[in-house]
Amino acid sequence: MGPGGSQEAAFKLKAIQPAGTYHFVLDAVIVKPVDVTFDLLWRRGTTDTPLTSWTVHYDPLPGGNFDAQPLEYDKDCAEIPTMTGDQLVFRYTGANTTSLEAYIPNGDGSHANGRIPYIELP
Repeated sequence: MGPGGSQEAAFKLKAIQPAGTYHFVLDAVIVKPVDVTFDLLWRRGTTDTPLTSWTVHYDPLPGGNFDAQPLEYDKDCAEIPTMTGDQLVFRYTGANTTSLEAYIPNGDGSHANGRIPYIELP
């Protein structure tokens, strides 16, 4: 993820999601210094309702080491009164970097000395 770019993943909600703490495991390879904004949204049709958002600055590991960095966050979110077709959307956006690939979610799991990113719902 580089400057101004974003990626998102949407998941169909199947039931009312209670308020509570969401646990985010977001291990990633950091190639260049980057600011990343994470958003969790409730999407109904074309309307997005923010549940939580935060921004973090990351720096690469020293010595050209491209192992995944362990990144974990807990965020409190409101209840989602789900209707048919609603989605839970996780989005991340990069800024303040010189690389188009500054932040790379760890899709290699333990092969990159990290975990595959996931979100635990309350």
